[in-house]
Amino acid sequence: MELDQFLHRWNVASFSKNLIFILLSFYAISAQIAQAAQVRVKDITSFESVRYNQLIGYGLVVGLPGTGDRLTNTPFTEVSIISMLQRLGVAIPDANLRTRNVAAVMVTARLPAFARNGSAIDVSVAAMGDTTDLRGGMLLATPLLAADGQVYAVAQGQLSVSGFAAGGDAASITRGVPTIASVANGALVEREMGFNLDDFRSLRMRLRNPDFTTALRVEAAINSYFDARIAKAEDLSTIVIAVPERFQRRVAQFLGEVEALRVEPDQLARVVIDENSGTIVIGADVRISEVAVTLGSITIEVNEQPVVSQPAPFAEQGETVVVPRTNIGVDDQSEARFQLLPEAPTLQELVAGLNALGVGPRDVISVLQAIKSAGALHAELIIE
Repeated sequence: MELDQFLHRWNVASFSKNLIFILLSFYAISAQIAQAAQVRVKDITSFESVRYNQLIGYGLVVGLPGTGDRLTNTPFTEVSIISMLQRLGVAIPDANLRTRNVAAVMVTARLPAFARNGSAIDVSVAAMGDTTDLRGGMLLATPLLAADGQVYAVAQGQLSVSGFAAGGDAASITRGVPTIASVANGALVEREMGFNLDDFRSLRMRLRNPDFTTALRVEAAINSYFDARIAKAEDLSTIVIAVPERFQRRVAQFLGEVEALRVEPDQLARVVIDENSGTIVIGADVRISEVAVTLGSITIEVNEQPVVSQPAPFAEQGETVVVPRTNIGVDDQSEARFQLLPEAPTLQELVAGLNALGVGPRDVISVLQAIKSAGALHAELIIE
């Protein structure tokens, strides 16, 4: 009797342990799924004033192996060469230059937020004149200006060109764009933007994909994490955040904690179609109502089978001629029948229903357009 009671208690305890283990496993899996559906705030937003600035400059590339600008066609290149040499103390008695080793270029770069003096940034170089290839060239010192007209960086260095061009008298080949190049870490910052992050008492955050639902979720996540109503969604793309007292003079730390928060962004139900390549992108929230679809096409086949006609043997008149014979066949797929496309509450069921039609991407585009016209596609249809 005591042994039976012991076994009974042991079985109950084992069952309870197994049940607890199953519940914990289910909770862990659910938490992982929920975590996977969420993204960091830093991946969907940007802070106002915490951004890069565009820089631009005009410069010269030298050292080209005879592929530079033709000075007769690009007078600005010749003027730039003469002006540069004069600044370097080189007098040119005869300004009629004939060099083909120099090219005029535009230089662009992005100045990151909080870039400090002496830090290096990448630059891009693009030809302005009729140069055919920038390979082998070197960019001379080029001041880079911002929208306010001030110089913030100076670029110089050896060009790196990914494209190439080659040819002969009868043929030529080009891969990529040999008139565009880059210089890694080719510019040094000479002037800072001049604002202090710790001076901010409030910050404005902008969503990269504006949406009211996502903005409210970001607001709720921030207020819940800091246990205070410091965030407010102004509109579908802007959230205003007041810096808490304990983070005054430590705004960078505050931004780091805000960026690490996770939210589940919402998105519009949207179908994007690229008719040129046949690419179709369907959003996760796209739904369709139950519709009946049939897809038919007409195929016309034309075969030419000419026949040779000759006169009868020993005929005094007549000649051999070729008589055309044309066979035309038409296949209108008359056996095509209506197929029911059931209501698809999920993306997986929508894709399965479209695949059940047995059509290719081009035909799926026509089907989706027709379903949208029938009012059964509950999503925004974008055709590019």
